[in-house]
Amino acid sequence: MIYITEEESAALVTHSCAFDAARQAFISACAPDSNIFPVVIGHGSEKTNRFTVKSGSDPLLAGLKVGSYFPSNDFLDIPRHSSITLLFDQAKGRIGAIVEGARLNAYRTAAADAIAANALSRPDARRLVVFGTGHQAFYNVEALARIRPLERISILGRSRHKAEDLVAKLRDAGLPAQTEDPETACRTADIITTVTAAREPLFDASWVKPGTHISSMGSDGVGKQELPPALFERALLFCDLPEQSRRIGEFQHTSSDHQLVALGKVLDGKHDGRHDQDAVTIFDSSGISFQDLYMAIEILHASGR
Repeated sequence: MIYITEEESAALVTHSCAFDAARQAFISACAPDSNIFPVVIGHGSEKTNRFTVKSGSDPLLAGLKVGSYFPSNDFLDIPRHSSITLLFDQAKGRIGAIVEGARLNAYRTAAADAIAANALSRPDARRLVVFGTGHQAFYNVEALARIRPLERISILGRSRHKAEDLVAKLRDAGLPAQTEDPETACRTADIITTVTAAREPLFDASWVKPGTHISSMGSDGVGKQELPPALFERALLFCDLPEQSRRIGEFQHTSSDHQLVALGKVLDGKHDGRHDQDAVTIFDSSGISFQDLYMAIEILHASGR
C-alpha cells in the first residue's frame, strides 16, 4: 500500500495539477458508467465539529474521501479543515493508496471555482468579489487569477480585521486586493465567489448586474445558504452534481422547475454554458468524490509512485 503524508502531498500539489484533476472529475461525473454515492454527513462529540464521507467509482478508479471541519481547532491555532483520500486496489479489494490532503482539499476546491469561472464567466471579466475571509478564500483567489487577468479583487467578510489580513496576504502575493462595502462591490463585479459557512443570503439579488458569474463554494449541507433565491429566477444554473446540489447544495433553495446543468456537460461540449454576454450564470459546488479521487491520482503520479 502506498502512503502519502500531508507534508508530501502539500509539497507536490500545484494549481495546475488541481485544475487538471478537477476538470477530469467533472467530466467523469457525467459519464454513464460512473457512480457517485450519497454523501454521509456526521459530527463529532461537539456537534459543531463535523465530517463528511464522499465516495465514487468510474472505469479508472474507486475510493472515498473523509473530510472534517472542526471550528474548535481555532483554540489550538491549527486549520479547521483536514482531509484524507483512500483509493482501492480493485484487483484485490484492499486499499491501494492513502493520501493525506488538507492542503490538497484547498487546491481542489479552488480549482472547481476556477474551472467553473473559466467555462462560464465572460472572457473580459476583470473584477472579482469574494465573500469569505477564511483559509479557503486565499486559494480560490489565486486559482481565479490564473484564468482571468484580475484588475480588482474585493474581499468581504464579517470581520473587518480578517478581511484586511487577507487583503494584505493577497497583496504580498502580487494580487490587487482591497476591502469594499458589499453593495458597491457586487454592483461592479464580473465574478462573485462565496466561500463561507453562511445560512442566509450574503447579498441582494438586485445588486448583481447582467453578465455576472457567481460561484457558491460553501453550501455543502442541509440548511446552508449563500445566495438570494430571487437570483435563480434570472440566471442559468450549473452545478457539480444536480441531485446532490438539490439535496445539500445551494440549489436546495430553488424549485424543482429550475433546470440544473452539470458543469461536466459544458466541459465536454454537450451544453453551451453561457449563451450570451448579458446572461447571469451561477455555479454551485457541493463537492463530489471524484474531485478528491482524481486529485489523489495526480499526487501519486507526481510522487513517481
